[in-house]
Amino acid sequence: MLIITLKAFFHQGKEQIGLYFKNDNTLNVIVRKIAKVRWSKTHACWYLLLSKDNYSLIVKTVSNSAKIDAVSLKEYLQKRNKIVAIKVAAAEKPVVTPLNIKTYDISEENLSQLIRMVETMQLGKKSENTIKTYKNEFIAFLQILKRREVKSITSEELRRYMLFCVNQLHLSANTLNSRLNALKFYFEQVLHREKFFVELPRPQRPFILPNVLAEQEMGRLFNAIKNKKHKAILFTAYSAGLRVSEVTSLKLTDIDAERMQLFVQSAKGDKDRYVMLSPIVLDVLRNYIKDQKPRPVKYLFEGLVRGEAYSNRTAQKIFNMAKASAGIRKKITFHGLRHSFATHLLEKGVDVKYIQELLGHFSIKTTQRYLHVAREKLVNIKSPFDDIWKDGGIEW
Repeated sequence: MLIITLKAFFHQGKEQIGLYFKNDNTLNVIVRKIAKVRWSKTHACWYLLLSKDNYSLIVKTVSNSAKIDAVSLKEYLQKRNKIVAIKVAAAEKPVVTPLNIKTYDISEENLSQLIRMVETMQLGKKSENTIKTYKNEFIAFLQILKRREVKSITSEELRRYMLFCVNQLHLSANTLNSRLNALKFYFEQVLHREKFFVELPRPQRPFILPNVLAEQEMGRLFNAIKNKKHKAILFTAYSAGLRVSEVTSLKLTDIDAERMQLFVQSAKGDKDRYVMLSPIVLDVLRNYIKDQKPRPVKYLFEGLVRGEAYSNRTAQKIFNMAKASAGIRKKITFHGLRHSFATHLLEKGVDVKYIQELLGHFSIKTTQRYLHVAREKLVNIKSPFDDIWKDGGIEW
């Protein structure tokens, strides 16, 4: 009987169970029947998320066809549990808080308030990033409170806590604002305490200009990468000023070749919008889809598993590799493509209100009567990508 060895490893920031065995066509067919199982070229094994349910699913599916060797997996779990226990023990040391309270763990009551806050954000359709940020900032506050009930905190105590964050923790203005937003959400949206923060000044964020690439640098960046799929990802992002999550979330049905538009669904702030579709990029995408094997079936850019979206992290890695290959040393991320798009349009004389609409920053409430006119003009705005393609000698 064949042996399947189970080992744990990290992939895309999460713990996975790897299934290692000698190549056998029959066993491959059986393993592929496991729900959500994937193939990793890097680790040369089938894998799925590490969990008790998935382990049970593996045993149930393959136990009649192969012997399971889980020694390595069990050793990993034992080691991990010891590390967690050490971290918990270290966290139980008493701390003198800015509220003059000596306590230890977060209380069950405060944990229930954290859960209630997260559920309130989910019901309000807050983005995953916002939920993650607010949750982490609120946890930092609860770790200071420990067993003191968060519901009992007064506005004066919150003022002293924020002073502690400024003078003792030396938090940046951005972090201070995030923490204040999280606390404001909890006390005003969860506990419904009105004007709880009225006398608490908001830290002034530093005015930082975004880093952008010149059009010549954009040409070098695009030519530095040879893989057609990777090129298509960067072309699409820059040509329409999209966020990385918006590029990876694009579906084949979001391409409107008749109106030369891309439909961006549920973007930041849970807003839909239409953006320009460069005719050159349309040809590039058609060429990419025709040559891609296997062809995408749902998302414009799909990962190793057909029908699943490309990961944001991988798209960011593609940008970083292209930047390094092009010899660009500016401190700029994938999001810099979006900043560069907006800057280049401004330099070409496009009205800022149209650019705000393209970027999804346009306020519908204040511009509702002009929205229909703006939509017509948006379709006729030419992407700055077209000029870079023509003047920069970009290769496809």
